[in-house]
Amino acid sequence: MENYDVKDTQLAEGGRRRIEWAEREMPVLRLIRERFAKERPLKGLRISACLHVTTETANLMYTLQEGGADVVLTASNPLSTQDDVAASLVTHFEIPVYAIKGESNVTYYKHINAALDHKPNITMDDGADLVSTLHKDRRDLLEHVIGGTEETTTGVIRLRAMAADGALEFPVIAVNDAMTKHFFDNRYGTGQSTLDGIIRATNILLAGKSFVVAGYGWCGRGLAMRARGMGANVIVTEVDPLPALEAVMDGFRVMPMDEAARIGDIFVTLTGDINVVDRQHFEVMRDGAIVANSGHFNVEINIPALEEMAHEKRLVRPFVEQYDLDGGRRVHVLGEGRLINLAAAEGHPASVMDMSFANQALSLEYMHKNSDDLARKVYGVPEEIDREIARIKLESMGVDIDKLTKEQVAYLNSWEEGT
Repeated sequence: MENYDVKDTQLAEGGRRRIEWAEREMPVLRLIRERFAKERPLKGLRISACLHVTTETANLMYTLQEGGADVVLTASNPLSTQDDVAASLVTHFEIPVYAIKGESNVTYYKHINAALDHKPNITMDDGADLVSTLHKDRRDLLEHVIGGTEETTTGVIRLRAMAADGALEFPVIAVNDAMTKHFFDNRYGTGQSTLDGIIRATNILLAGKSFVVAGYGWCGRGLAMRARGMGANVIVTEVDPLPALEAVMDGFRVMPMDEAARIGDIFVTLTGDINVVDRQHFEVMRDGAIVANSGHFNVEINIPALEEMAHEKRLVRPFVEQYDLDGGRRVHVLGEGRLINLAAAEGHPASVMDMSFANQALSLEYMHKNSDDLARKVYGVPEEIDREIARIKLESMGVDIDKLTKEQVAYLNSWEEGT
């Protein structure tokens, strides 16, 4: 292979072992791959994927390849790439990969453009950077594209804004909105992996700490649940009254960030918006406060403002930057404000990504079959796909559930019977 850019292909063997380890926890995707290998439903499709380059993603790429697709992969975040996995995909699977952990912003977009040089028929995105670049800078390639998929809340928000403006040039399936994605990946995956990243980066004890969760969507719910389970005193900040009320009913303290900033020990943003932790919050934080982000982009923490305020900035541990402020206070930012669960840890557990990537694979198959009937807008994952993934996952876990009797089906479809 000539077309790739990874750190070191000599890392490939270690990457392959980790890919195989993750595959053990991905039974749904494995069953889909076995069917794809027989039926080849993606034969002839060129797919450009902009995803986190992890062991789980590698298993998805292999599944699409077995289905007949010609796949290229680039990173969706400069700090999320696992270099040994990227090397294995190139060496053992002959899949072009453009991703190096810690790459500069310039290299990041150079790699995105390299993936677009593939002239994709379908795009796969994790944050919509690929689709955004395609629409802004590579419009000559739009004629080849029949559709795409999007994995994240942040990306879906961007794509729906494009669709509302009439700017979206092809249909996209919002994989993030599938029940078997956001109920599990966002809640259980983000909850566990975010704590994993924070602990790996800092080695701090969470018990007894005041732990501020900014945003009570599915990711925030999962993190708050897990942090409480580790003994932290969890505070939730929100702008929407409905999830704020839910957080109160779930037993968490809810307050504005202006108040939480004064008492928090650890702050984690999961909102998809900018400057959630801002200058006025840094001004009142306790000495030693830790700030991290688990939203897709590194804009949720106003790092430029913090750099303006700081007398000195230095790396005190891998993935931990200390900012020295007035009065001898120190604020620590983890992973440059990027996704801490991927910057300092390995991302979501494979058993959770199994369902998310099963949604990706089956949504691509659906898009290929139905693209002529889809308008230029954002679609949800078809319910039958969602339920089939849940069914297979339960089966793989050895869990049986009840089935409706004919009498029950008839009752649910009738209106005559009442009290």
